[in-house]
Amino acid sequence: MYIKYLQLINFRNYKKLYIELSKNVNVFIGDNAQGKTNILESIYYSSIGRSHRTNKDKEMINWNAENSYIQLYVINNRLDKKVEIKIFKEGKKGINVNTIKINKINELFKILNVVMFSPEDLKIIKESPSYRRKFLDIELCKLNEKYYYNLVQYNKVLNERNTLLKKIDENTKSIIDIYDNQLSTYGAYIISQRIKYLEEMNSIGFDIHKDITSGIENIKFDYISTIPITKELEKNFYNSLVKNRFNDFEKRITTIGPHRDDFSIKINGIDVRSFGSQGQQRTSILTIKFSSLHIIKKLTGEYPILLLDDVLSELDSKRQKYILNSIKDIQTIITCTGLENIEDYIDDSGKIFKVTRGDCVEYDK
Repeated sequence: MYIKYLQLINFRNYKKLYIELSKNVNVFIGDNAQGKTNILESIYYSSIGRSHRTNKDKEMINWNAENSYIQLYVINNRLDKKVEIKIFKEGKKGINVNTIKINKINELFKILNVVMFSPEDLKIIKESPSYRRKFLDIELCKLNEKYYYNLVQYNKVLNERNTLLKKIDENTKSIIDIYDNQLSTYGAYIISQRIKYLEEMNSIGFDIHKDITSGIENIKFDYISTIPITKELEKNFYNSLVKNRFNDFEKRITTIGPHRDDFSIKINGIDVRSFGSQGQQRTSILTIKFSSLHIIKKLTGEYPILLLDDVLSELDSKRQKYILNSIKDIQTIITCTGLENIEDYIDDSGKIFKVTRGDCVEYDK
């Protein structure tokens, strides 16, 4: 899978942009705040219909325009696809694939798979469980339509249950059992798939982490659930909801379930979030991202597109070399401020672009 070309109109600081990409390495160089990350954002947005930087689509529209437009052409093993996205200031967007309008955002997931690595990814390690849940949910939604459906339904029922918990009367107590049955069905599936994904990450990530750390460190991911994990997961979930009802009524919110779950990341048995060094935390993110890349290849038969947003400067030479030695046969789009330590990895098929104030020009190597 690779992107043949990308066109932007009034997207962030790009009034008009058309670039043809190499199916191997593409490097965008330039000073900070020139628009390098905006290119990666447009590709990421085209893969899942949301930005990695903002929850407000209108922020991606050039300040003096009414809408913005993204078009890219994806080559893959099954069928080439042209993706077109129009973003409107009132918050709406229109998405066409091969000129046919799609109405459900999850239809995009089948078209373009990307793995993005940016400095903000350290939040997966350092910040609250919501960042780790979001990571799992995005990766699983891209690969599993049933997971996406169950997640949407779970969140819908959860919101309705939480609304009900704020209205304590006799009707509330009789209706809540209906919500608990639905919540346990959807929630049990979500938990089971998250556990399977982490098992895949353990299997693949173990060797990746060993390679990066020259055999010194072992990494392990463990799911932390608010529900007892057994073969009868759905039954356990329902029983836990019933048992916890008094607490939920008191707090007026659902206090257990996959929306409260987490996963731990341990190196040599030590929790990286609490006790890991900055280097160990960065290596853990590398392992997570490259594990995701190989899981996608395993399940779809194709490598996703790899987006590296100004991360090489954040890593030491050993970790830089691991990344640059691992991108063979993978379309990789890299942003950086210079070509130091990367020129040797750009062959004749690679491309280099200079980005200056929303202007992007390819130049000869």
